[in-house]
Amino acid sequence: MFSKIKNAIIKFKNGIADKHSIEELIKEIQRNLIKADIDIKIIFELSENIRKKAKEPPNIGISQKEHIINCVYEELVKILGQKKQDLNFKKDIIVLAGLYGSGKTTTAVKLAYYYRKHNFSVGLICADFDRPAAYEQLNQFASNNNFETFGINNLKNQKNLIDVINNGIDYFDNKNIIIIDTAGRSSLNDELKKELKLITDNCKAKQSRNTKTYLVCSGDIGKAAKNLAISFKESAGNIDGIILTKMDSSAKGGGAISSCYGAKAPVLFIGNGEKIQDFEEYDPVRFTSRLLGMGDLKGLIEKIQNSVNEEEMQKIMQGELNIETFYLQIKNIKKMGSFSKIFEMIPGFNSMKIPENIMDTGQKNLKKYEAIINSMTKQEKHHPEIIDQYRINRISKGSGVQTSDVKEMLKQFRMIKKMQKKMQSKSFMKGGMGNILKNMKGIF
Repeated sequence: MFSKIKNAIIKFKNGIADKHSIEELIKEIQRNLIKADIDIKIIFELSENIRKKAKEPPNIGISQKEHIINCVYEELVKILGQKKQDLNFKKDIIVLAGLYGSGKTTTAVKLAYYYRKHNFSVGLICADFDRPAAYEQLNQFASNNNFETFGINNLKNQKNLIDVINNGIDYFDNKNIIIIDTAGRSSLNDELKKELKLITDNCKAKQSRNTKTYLVCSGDIGKAAKNLAISFKESAGNIDGIILTKMDSSAKGGGAISSCYGAKAPVLFIGNGEKIQDFEEYDPVRFTSRLLGMGDLKGLIEKIQNSVNEEEMQKIMQGELNIETFYLQIKNIKKMGSFSKIFEMIPGFNSMKIPENIMDTGQKNLKKYEAIINSMTKQEKHHPEIIDQYRINRISKGSGVQTSDVKEMLKQFRMIKKMQKKMQSKSFMKGGMGNILKNMKGIF
């Protein structure tokens, strides 16, 4: 849906900003918002606001085209949520609801990781008695990330669902936040409705804690999110927010987000990858910027800051760049996710239309370089100048790559080392964004 709106904006940007082209742009936006089940009154209001603002003179330094595109941007932001939600917590119980395949279990641990980064202690309760090995799956993912879980396996005798939840809440009494992973079904049937209401009513009865219910749904379901959100709201009594998963592509989830707006259910978080850190607060302004190809530099900076380990950064800063510190930089770049997701955040990058196979090549190079470095001795990492043809042959065999790949990696390293010498150490210390991006360009 939003890819068509984006294309319409690009077409407008490359044409003439006259009355006819403005109307064509508005009509394209209308068609796609109607497909997303947005209320016709909201669409009409959006259209009139764009027309009205388009007649106003642009600010100094901004062209008429840029003024109109900004009008479209501001109106779409309203439909996609208008403002970021306030997520202040003290002692809360968060109940996660959703259908099969929505990613509730993964989201439970990602959400726990998010709160831990904000200095909250978190406990996870498995309240899924329907899916085989549900507790084992939650426990494995949670323990891999140093989170504690509670479920039926923690009790000596077989207990019912509410007993497990209440025992879990007591067990995690010292935690700031308790996240409950509930069962899903292939559809919102009577059994799931009854179970969800039983869980939420029980948790709301706890006087010492607030209870919030979040609906987890897949971002690729598009406008079906509206009916799903309404149905879950009726079942649970209320839905405090929505977490959209599988949002690897901004355009893919635009329909779901706008549909949630139609259901009057705010989107709070989006999951945009498989890694635990691929999870963020939903910010309509930043999301709309990415959606329309305007980039999100603030999000990119945050992604870099969350990916870079401070101790590793200090090692990089101490002394001259060598293969070992070069390896730390590669690790930090890999933590940030795929190149396509990173560059999507850079303003203007989407309009460049760089082929996906080139992106894939850059990503594969990182993995290849990591394997090469792991096959080097400590002496070679600290003194790469000693690496001769004999050593290249040995490293090549050890890493399972061609000797040409080893030579290419060394060439890239020398180029980055030369470039880094030209940088002032002061600018490197300021968060490292420019340095990482430049190094990424060299590897890419």
